[in-house]
Amino acid sequence: MKLISWNIDSLNAALTGESPRALLSREVLAKIQSYQPDIIAIQETKLSVKGPSSKHIEKLAEYFEEYDLVWTSSKEPARKGYAGTMTLYKKGLNPKITFPEIMAPEPMDSEGRMITLEFDDFYMTQVYTPNAGNELKRLGMRQEWDVKYKEYLMSLDQTKPVLASGDFNVAHQEIDLAHPENNRMNAGFTDEERQGFTNLLSAGFVDTFRFLNPETTGAYTWWAQRVRTSKINNSGWRIDYWLVSERLTDRLRQSTMIDSGIRQDHTPILLEIDL
Repeated sequence: MKLISWNIDSLNAALTGESPRALLSREVLAKIQSYQPDIIAIQETKLSVKGPSSKHIEKLAEYFEEYDLVWTSSKEPARKGYAGTMTLYKKGLNPKITFPEIMAPEPMDSEGRMITLEFDDFYMTQVYTPNAGNELKRLGMRQEWDVKYKEYLMSLDQTKPVLASGDFNVAHQEIDLAHPENNRMNAGFTDEERQGFTNLLSAGFVDTFRFLNPETTGAYTWWAQRVRTSKINNSGWRIDYWLVSERLTDRLRQSTMIDSGIRQDHTPILLEIDL
């Protein structure tokens, strides 16, 4: 099975915009399509509470005609057009779909951050983890989220194995970002967030990229848009992950980043696994 996860940073902009960045985003969508994945997890769709428009559906079908899709968007009391996730899966897979609420601090559960697909032999769930925010204003809430999310994955894992993907908004180890010494007090690399991710892995899950590539350096999934040379200089962070239940490690075949060219921000990540 082949699965791809990508934080798209606005589905509408990617599908309907005409800016240079929108054109680059469509090149990435075409690249994803070329892999013919079984499942595609998309984060930060930034759609309205009504979800994708007819135009969005039409544009998506140009790339992913052979897929069904499900989505969830931010709703009150959360901000409109914020966060949001979407999952596309090949027709005929027929999973059971849920949109988990994990009793996280409000309004995090209302921000459309999770979709779970249940199959006969496994779960596939995606997440757009809340950012700790400017000046770490949401760090305490983020820590609560990490606990609740870990409990949720553990509850799934008690029933059947789990594949968990998405933008986890944390670089786990120093090897996972270009300049750890300059970012120790920044969102995504605080001791608290890193410990939360350690706790998640310790609950029975594996970071598939690091499992298969334990010593690889300079491999990142995100480069800051506001720094013009971040990608040219590979000054990036690895904050997007495919996690799996520990008992699936012998079935892993590949976990890697997909080249998104000169487009900054997130790049898609690929998981290949025998299921």
